[in-house]
Amino acid sequence: MDAMDSNYTERYINPLTDFGFKRIFGTPFNKALLIDFLNALLEGEREVSDVTYRNSEQLGTNIEERRAVFDVYCQAKDGSRFIVEMQNVYQEFYKDRSIYYSTFPVAEQGKRGDWDYKLSPVYTIGILNFTFPEDKQSDCGVYKEVKLMDIHSKKVFYDKLTYIYVELACFHKELGELKTTLDKWLFALKNMQRLFARPAELQGRVFEQLFSTAEISKFDTNELRDYELSSNAYRDIKNGMDTAKEEGRKEGREEGRKEGREEGRKEGREEGLHDAAITHAKAMRSAGLSIDLIAKITGLSVEEIMRL
Repeated sequence: MDAMDSNYTERYINPLTDFGFKRIFGTPFNKALLIDFLNALLEGEREVSDVTYRNSEQLGTNIEERRAVFDVYCQAKDGSRFIVEMQNVYQEFYKDRSIYYSTFPVAEQGKRGDWDYKLSPVYTIGILNFTFPEDKQSDCGVYKEVKLMDIHSKKVFYDKLTYIYVELACFHKELGELKTTLDKWLFALKNMQRLFARPAELQGRVFEQLFSTAEISKFDTNELRDYELSSNAYRDIKNGMDTAKEEGRKEGREEGRKEGREEGRKEGREEGLHDAAITHAKAMRSAGLSIDLIAKITGLSVEEIMRL
């Protein structure tokens, strides 16, 4: 089947969909892409020469404990662990979740018997298609790197636990402004779906492989079906968010007072987002998507989805 004969007018996939992100970064065949991206993020802090993909589904210490399902989980030659997550929707406890996720690669390093508690570094990386609430009223930076720090000395207390957050909503560079490899990666992730050819600014073997991997015409029937499901889920959630924001703005304007505007925006966003998430979760369950994936995309709890 020629995917370009389908309903798609785009040449390349949207990397921000669950399917697109995992196709680019989540397969051993494309690990060169993941390695290059990790090195661009780490900016010389450490050099990742090779990675081994690990089981992306992690259970607690017993079967009854809540599990974590990562987009990408890998280990470098030196033992460093990397969790890489794409998150399109802001969740109230997103930071808590990323901290929780980091506990799995820490805990799995425990050894029975005589052990000195030495740990390999753990990196939890969030590629975010939103802006943290505290950054919305300021000229936020795109890149955040968080470590355990002594608040008095302002020095890093422990350097083996790192959280990296990339806020794509704050990335606005055009092709002529791209200077670093990370700039090029972020431009590609944010704009690939709108491109009809690989730009001259994105040259080299890695970006050649990236665009080849993302070309829809190379998909077989099953891949095209999976991408359509993932793409529809992405569009539905984005449209639901945009609609909720607009409803909130309208309510705020109708109130005519600052308090009314703030409450209207907040209530409109919260109610609209939740209703949209419920609607999309029902559709995704009917389409056969896993409950864990639906929870990740919509921000609903597993329990709430199971009741639908």
